[in-house]
Amino acid sequence: MNNILRDLIDTGDVVAFIDNVLVGTKDKKHDKIVEKVLKRIEKNNLYIKLEKYVWKVKEIDFLELVMETEEIKMQEEKVVKVFE
Repeated sequence: MNNILRDLIDTGDVVAFIDNVLVGTKDKKHDKIVEKVLKRIEKNNLYIKLEKYVWKVKEIDFLELVMETEEIKMQEEKVVKVFE
């Protein structure tokens, strides 16, 4: 995925980890970047699992972190276990 999406990753708008892709933008270019990602996935004979796909959310769990528009934090259940 890193090779397929290298230029988009370098701009900071896309994050890829193994088979997970995250598109995070604050402006109207979001849809265009998602379209580029989808076209490259198709061009390389890859596919998307629809059950993993979410669209235009303000918060997402990714790699045991909660990513929001303004911050990244640990999942609450992970933090609670530290204090037990």
